[in-house]
Amino acid sequence: MNRPADAAAGAKSAPARIVVMGVAGSGKSTVGEALAARLGADFTDSDQLHPPANIQKMSNGIPLDDDDRRPWLDLVGATLAAASGTGKVVACSALRRRYRDRIRLAAPDTVFVHLHGDRALLAARLGARQGHFMPASLLDSQLRSLEPLDDDEAGVVVELGVPIDEVVDAALAGLSGLRR
Repeated sequence: MNRPADAAAGAKSAPARIVVMGVAGSGKSTVGEALAARLGADFTDSDQLHPPANIQKMSNGIPLDDDDRRPWLDLVGATLAAASGTGKVVACSALRRRYRDRIRLAAPDTVFVHLHGDRALLAARLGARQGHFMPASLLDSQLRSLEPLDDDEAGVVVELGVPIDEVVDAALAGLSGLRR
């Protein structure tokens, strides 16, 4: 695939620990995998780090509470902290500032790529998704919980609704522009 020169340059200067964040249906896993591939980094989907009780709860349409999330977020942080020299990209909702802060306790240099899209797009994506434990009925709960990145948080916001390569290009361009 041909890539714009600025996207290739962004890949070379991207941070070593990246969380691709957003609500259900935003494409965290898809974008995270593509971003990791472009960077030559390892990828982890934080859905795989949830304990079975969390997955059961969400499968039943019950939102997680902070007590459910703490051990999971600790695993996300530990996964990032253990990243090798190739870097690590993790797909994780990280909807609230306190969740991102908890991840940063273990991996302080983590940066965030917030995938942002309107409700209609997200709902359509969730409606088309099959075989995932997260039901579309939890989208509104997630949108209510979402706290956008604060100005003092290292990260970028990337708009959805364009092809995946363009989303990844925008993420790389934004990440390369972060001050470290």
